[in-house]
Amino acid sequence: MGPSVPSQPADLLHWTPRPLPPTTPLRGRLAILEPLDPSRHADDLAAVFLATPDDAWDFLPYGPYRDEAPFRAWLAAVAAKSDPLFHAILDARTGQACGLAALMRMDQANGVIELGHIHFGSTLKQTPAATEAIFLFMTRVFDELGYRRLEWKCNARNLASRKAALRFGFTYEGTFRQAVIVKGRNRDTDWFSLLDHEWPTVKVALTCWLSPDNFDADGHQRQTLSSVSQRR
Repeated sequence: MGPSVPSQPADLLHWTPRPLPPTTPLRGRLAILEPLDPSRHADDLAAVFLATPDDAWDFLPYGPYRDEAPFRAWLAAVAAKSDPLFHAILDARTGQACGLAALMRMDQANGVIELGHIHFGSTLKQTPAATEAIFLFMTRVFDELGYRRLEWKCNARNLASRKAALRFGFTYEGTFRQAVIVKGRNRDTDWFSLLDHEWPTVKVALTCWLSPDNFDADGHQRQTLSSVSQRR
């Protein structure tokens, strides 16, 4: 069973196509998003991703990389694209790049865009900075650009990505069975979405969770995001 279909106004006569995402950075308290620039980010990202275990690349269509030359070549190739528009995720305290993600499949006419190619280094995984990075992408998509729908898709076997989508307020929509072949294996693709009318509630929950008041002196959360979301 998929999600229930909410009643929505059918009148979109005044709808206009949405602009493409700009190539300007987004700065948060913990994380910074910058359009991928190999001349600035390659050294940091090579140090992060060349040291990751091979299985960290299992659900990505590229990698693993063990040598700098092919990794830098791949970075240069994807940085040259406008869709997907790759971003480096930087630690706001150190300025070091420690992750990647991209806005992609940009459908301006219908106001639909996808957040994908998410790959966090070990220092970024399961941290408040990782949550803030996703939050910053959401604010760009909905608040700055006015899109109607943000999509999240993942391999149906990728339990961590599925849990993350739900944690961030996305709704599971279904599974595309035998959608593609990746690295010689079948991939069933789980689809999730967050809609513009759902965003205000999600935004409040994420803002409350990311507040400095929600963390003790050691950086441990006082309330989980799920507990904050349930009260909204």
